[in-house]
Formats: sequence, C-alpha cells, structure tokens
Amino acid sequence: MEAIKNVLALDVGDARIGVAIASTAAKIASPLTTLSNDENLQENIKQLINEHQAQAIVIGLPRGLDGQTTSQTEKTQTFADNLKANFDLPLYMQDEAVTSKKAEEELKSRKKPYAKEDIDALAATYILDDFMTNRANEI
Repeated sequence: MEAIKNVLALDVGDARIGVAIASTAAKIASPLTTLSNDENLQENIKQLINEHQAQAIVIGLPRGLDGQTTSQTEKTQTFADNLKANFDLPLYMQDEAVTSKKAEEELKSRKKPYAKEDIDALAATYILDDFMTNRANEI
C-alpha cells in the first residue's frame, strides 16, 4: 500500500505567498494560509512543512498568455531554486494559468467580504488541485 503524503502548494507573489495543502490519499486541496514574502518566509515555510508533515512542494509557475516566460516566471523560478537549496523535499512546478483571476471571481460570487490573502490561498488551492488531478502519481 502506498504511503499517504501531504503536499503543500505555493502561489508566489511579490508581497504574499498563498499556501494550500492536500494529501495524496484524498487529493482534495484546501486553502491553508498566506505568508508574507519577507525575510521570515523561509522559516515560515519550514514551520508549515514540519507542522503539516509535508513531503513535497508544488509551486505555481506563472507564464504569459501565450505560454511565454515573463519577469514573474523568472522571479518564481529563482524562488523555487532557493527553496530547493534550503529544503530536502521534492519540488514540482505546476502551470498556474489564471488561478488568481479564477480565485477572485469565485470569492466575489460568494457575496461575502474577502481579502487579497484569501485570493492568494485559494489560487494556491487551484494550483494544487491541478497538480493532484494530473500529476499526483509523480510524488
């Protein structure tokens, strides 16, 4: 029987990082939190990895509308490289096409107040949903 693994997803932004979590058993992603993209970020990610016993990280990879590399793609790749250097966990990149826009539209449709942090965490959930649906067998 295959071991159940917890997976964190990160939606990387200049100011904030949305975080979601799922297990390979249920394959259902849930928003977890939003972290400030500041000098404490690495320590905060480490704390989440330990607290939730995460065995893999999925990072949303932004691209332009035609799939081209953008400045945000490069920033996210640098962020991923730094994570790889600091954490001994498998790291996967997942296309994040329009996840933030989709998250904002969903939150608006609920007709309840929400913050930018809610958009980031929900966008991370969409990234992780896509990964769990299409690539969970890679873990």
